[in-house]
Amino acid sequence: MDKQQSQVDLANDMTLREALRHKDVVRNELIAGVTGFFAISYIIIVNPLILKDAGIPTDLSVFATIFSSVIGCLVMAFWANAPIILTPGMGVNAFFTYTIVVNMGLSWREALGIAAVASFVYMLIAFTKVSTILSEAIPESLKSGITAGIGLFLVEIGLEKAGLIVAGKTSSLVVLGDLTKPTPLLALFGLILSLILYIRKVKGNFFIAIIATSLVAFFFGIKDADTPSVDLARLGQYHEIVFKNDFSHWLSTPFILAAFSMTMILVFESMGLLQGLLPNQKKFKKTFEGSAVTTFLSGFLGTSPTVAAAESASGIETGGRTGIMALVAAVLFALSLVFVPLLAYVPSAAIAPVIIITGALMMAAIGNIKMADFSEWFPAFLIIVLIPFTNSISTGLAFGFVCYPVMKVALGKAKEMTWPVYLLGVLFLLDLVFSALL
Repeated sequence: MDKQQSQVDLANDMTLREALRHKDVVRNELIAGVTGFFAISYIIIVNPLILKDAGIPTDLSVFATIFSSVIGCLVMAFWANAPIILTPGMGVNAFFTYTIVVNMGLSWREALGIAAVASFVYMLIAFTKVSTILSEAIPESLKSGITAGIGLFLVEIGLEKAGLIVAGKTSSLVVLGDLTKPTPLLALFGLILSLILYIRKVKGNFFIAIIATSLVAFFFGIKDADTPSVDLARLGQYHEIVFKNDFSHWLSTPFILAAFSMTMILVFESMGLLQGLLPNQKKFKKTFEGSAVTTFLSGFLGTSPTVAAAESASGIETGGRTGIMALVAAVLFALSLVFVPLLAYVPSAAIAPVIIITGALMMAAIGNIKMADFSEWFPAFLIIVLIPFTNSISTGLAFGFVCYPVMKVALGKAKEMTWPVYLLGVLFLLDLVFSALL
């Protein structure tokens, strides 16, 4: 075991105060924090563009996205001491906008009310023994499937950001991108560089690759198009979306159904992400609690709920093991309030290679699944393929958790399973039904 890996392993069990006393650990965590931040920094731009369709002003939504991310990362740093970055979640923001507001016809204020109710239930689960019971009940094959599924999801995101895959215009879902365009070529350069640095075990490999690829992009004039301009003078109008949650129709059927579905997304997507991301599962309880609190606060800040960013894996793979990584990300999110336009100089093509490699590393969890037992492999397989194919972690989990008890019962192994496994199957089945009705 080399010295760097030894330091990372030791940091896994250190308190935040202990970690701050070790220069080598702090150095690793700083690099991990910067890498993780850049991997997820697109959320500052993308989340407001999605919430715009719900009627929330884009520039005010940028403030909400940044503030909720800063708070979330600080909670992860000081409460959970975990290398997890919390930001408004991709997927749940789409549910917020396109299901609740666009399809159901509710206002964004009512959607914020639904988010607050769902987050409150999430907190009740997180701060009681229910969270431990549910997390311990998840079969090992499904846990590995969740990790691999999130990994494949990251690979898909990375390939899309790189322009290496695009939506098919005919019968194909996706096709190869145009390799004559600058963005895919830049991404391929970054991918090769990242791979070389990674397999050579160069310290700060991903961070170096992001910077080098960004410099190449700068000299060749390659930039992302969608970078919103943020006028800090508009901060005075931020109060227009703060504490605007509407609970006036909380007893209506649409409100209740939407709150149930969002609760399922928040609780089990967060649980699945943390099970798949955390290097030290002893930190699960505190991290789950911190995530719940931040999710609750985010709705009152004027944005869709926060979740653990899957891209945290990029920082963890770089060596992040403590809350210092999250603290660094919090500082960078705060600074981005002023320097949002500078993010354009770190194009998606520079970030994509890191996301792709991180996803590939997470997919190694497939090796922990007992593939010889089809009743273990197939439910995990559903999770692995449906998370990226549906662009929804919660949907992938739902199919896997419903399928698992069905297959076990069919094999006559009903008595071998605990009641929480059946409960999870029923809850996810209800979630699928309600989601179809919304």
